[in-house]
Amino acid sequence: MLRGLYTAAAGMMTQQRMHDTVTQNIANINTPGYKSVNEAARSFPEVLISLVGGNGPGTSQIGKLNTGVFAEETQPTYTQGDLRETGKSSDFGLESSLELVDPATGQPYAFDQSGKFVKADGSVVYRPQAFFTVQDNNGNIRYTRDGSFHVNGAGELLSSTGFKVLGSNGQPLVLNRPINDLQTDSKGNFLYNGAPTNQQLQITVATSPYELVRNGNGVYEAADPQKAGLRNLAATDAVTVRQGSLEGSNVNTAQSMVDLMTAQRAYEANQKVIQFYDKSMDKAVNDVGRV
Repeated sequence: MLRGLYTAAAGMMTQQRMHDTVTQNIANINTPGYKSVNEAARSFPEVLISLVGGNGPGTSQIGKLNTGVFAEETQPTYTQGDLRETGKSSDFGLESSLELVDPATGQPYAFDQSGKFVKADGSVVYRPQAFFTVQDNNGNIRYTRDGSFHVNGAGELLSSTGFKVLGSNGQPLVLNRPINDLQTDSKGNFLYNGAPTNQQLQITVATSPYELVRNGNGVYEAADPQKAGLRNLAATDAVTVRQGSLEGSNVNTAQSMVDLMTAQRAYEANQKVIQFYDKSMDKAVNDVGRV
């Protein structure tokens, strides 16, 4: 009897985590550059039930038992968010549609709408993604899609979290002119009256973006830069920097509400199962035990 109780409890904990993930997405609908996350649920391995101590010698197999589910991991979805104009010279949005060539065919992978391609052997290839490059207060390199920057009194370009925005030379950007007097081209080069200023935003491409680790506040880090396939933006890459615009979140509001109600209904169903087991054990202890 207790096996079913544990299975229902595992289901409740999984649905609670699903619910928390969806509410996090909904809370960040208006956060620039936010990438929605999805919870991946897996079932516990099946166990083989055997009858021990029967009339015959040894044991006899009864069958298999599934012991419930658990939330295995949280995966971000790196689809492109909509760009909206803000008119601020310090706001920047990234528009990315990078391709990856299949070495077996020499042709680009046909990524689906979510940015993944499933090979014949079942392995998954993800679309590369571009990020602004920033430096945190401890000097560590981080990556973000949130381009709501601002300039401090020293002329440094800072992210919304106060991190220093890096230039193409790998050093923090210190603008040599007021930001309102500067324009940028499609690759992040700063221009003054149409002339180059020899300053450029450092855009980093992650060939395997799912190797990046979320640090909160829309910031990512690469625990293993080589595994993540990090490289600088090339001139031929299909990435466009838009000054005066911000990338919105890629949260699907309608789907999030459906997922929220689904998690709530599943949670309530598991709760009913636990209440049933509670009543059954109450009868077993107080009524049957009295006979």
